[in-house]
Amino acid sequence: MPFFLAAVVIVGLMLVFIYNSLVNLRQRVQNAWAQVDVQLRRRYDLIPNLVNTVKGYAKHEKETFAQITEARTRAMTATTLQDQVEAENVLTSTLKSLFALAENYPELKADNNFRQLQEELSATENKIAFSRQFYNDTVQKYNTKLEVFPTVLVAGMFGFTAADYFNLDSEADARRPVNIKFD
Repeated sequence: MPFFLAAVVIVGLMLVFIYNSLVNLRQRVQNAWAQVDVQLRRRYDLIPNLVNTVKGYAKHEKETFAQITEARTRAMTATTLQDQVEAENVLTSTLKSLFALAENYPELKADNNFRQLQEELSATENKIAFSRQFYNDTVQKYNTKLEVFPTVLVAGMFGFTAADYFNLDSEADARRPVNIKFD
């Protein structure tokens, strides 16, 4: 009887340990996503200032400005991770178009306000990339933990599910040049 009781206590402690480690990793995934979200919000705040600065120099490029505004709105209102990824891909593409457009206006490139906003956006893009990498690393640890034995048994009992990765542009899309047409 003491052996049976000891075995039950050991199994119980193992369940508690495994459950707590899953909760800890799930919280880390949520925290990592919150860090990505902070950087994305910063990006969203910078974009209107950048667009307004460029508008002063390139008044006839209304289509580009409309696309950027629409992409920003879509990214800000995305509700699922997949929607967020798709919206961020579109926003990144439209921002590339904006910077390609700026190349055609030397006086704009020389504008201190534009250069400062461009540098801030570039720094924010780097922070987004770092935060996204940290998030994906955390998701990888969590998802791996969910699949190993005996954790897979506990995860199934308590309804833990795999988290999604936050992957932006496909490799082919990231290497494709921005195509700007001036009519």
